[in-house]
Amino acid sequence: MRLFPYLGIIAALFFVLLIGVLLRIAPVTSAPIAGRSASSTLTVLSGTGGPAITIENLLPGTIPLLPGAENRATASAAPPAHKKSATLKPVSAPVLALPPVTPISGNVSLDAAAAALRAALVNIVCYAPAGSPIKSISASGVIITPSGIVLTNAHVAQYFLLADHSVSCELRTGSPAVDRYRAALMFISRAWLSANPSVLTESSPAGDGEHDYAFLAIIGSTPLTTSNSTPGTVLSTNFPAIVLDHAALAPDSPVAIASYGAQFLDPSQIQSTLFPTIVFGSVKQVFTFTTDTPDVLALGGSAAAQEGSSGGGVADAAGELAATITTSTVEGATDTRNVNAITAAYIQRAYAEETGSTLETLLAGSPVSSAAAFASQIPALEALITTSLH
Repeated sequence: MRLFPYLGIIAALFFVLLIGVLLRIAPVTSAPIAGRSASSTLTVLSGTGGPAITIENLLPGTIPLLPGAENRATASAAPPAHKKSATLKPVSAPVLALPPVTPISGNVSLDAAAAALRAALVNIVCYAPAGSPIKSISASGVIITPSGIVLTNAHVAQYFLLADHSVSCELRTGSPAVDRYRAALMFISRAWLSANPSVLTESSPAGDGEHDYAFLAIIGSTPLTTSNSTPGTVLSTNFPAIVLDHAALAPDSPVAIASYGAQFLDPSQIQSTLFPTIVFGSVKQVFTFTTDTPDVLALGGSAAAQEGSSGGGVADAAGELAATITTSTVEGATDTRNVNAITAAYIQRAYAEETGSTLETLLAGSPVSSAAAFASQIPALEALITTSLH
């Protein structure tokens, strides 16, 4: 079976221009395997009509591919000799236009959800110094509280651990995206970092989306922000946000998907004319990391299946955030690709299991205070992923 890459963007920084390198997903096994790691097994939930799969590649970011990247990606996605593989049938999902105009689905509730999701969407850009083994990235995130908490992927948020390596990150919003906010790390899964210590320097890292979530706190504006706040100050607590869903979506549930995908743009366009991608689709299958919990949504193909979509959002007709994009195939026409997203229900459960506290408690507190408290953990977490840099 074919698997799907994480949809963030990774690129080397050359004189302020970002050039992307494609990350992808490896083949899957036909049965669950014991002992989950970065490539643990996702078992299809009963009644969804699909085989068990293992998703094995991350795709952080989206920027134009380097020459020959398509060929390298194809080679890296070849199934290992010891694994039995088959082809996952691609599914075309409805795709309705690209920004600046939010498309209309004809479903009033879903249209409202798409508008809310677009308003809460952010573009996350992290810059690494020229010559660094760390690659610069551009990806996506979603504001999930009016106080300014952003949900994104761990494979994106790990860059917020790298200030000691002269890596800096900014949040951008709008159509086109412009520098808007400064952010700090509130939480990142230690389980993901421990299982993926070398993703920063791998050309084709492997993973399945398990534990691939993190939370950022908006702590101030950027110098270019044209708001009433002074650069570097704490902003108001009235950000456009879309709340997390507590329920699970079933196959065929309609959804709106939003991200800052940028696979088909050149570096100058990403800097100056990066618009949100908004599409409508439906849940094709539901998978679990355990036995019966709804952990991953398979969403089929759409214009959201681009590099740079990692951390993008999936909203349901109730106007809540049902999932966050982690992996996708990125070859061929977008409607023949496959996007996967870990569910909000899974994220809430995984956070509670890892911390012993509810996610509601974290989200109800002050983002700035939570980020300040989390800062003491950064040196130890940074050490988990920087060994490969030496």
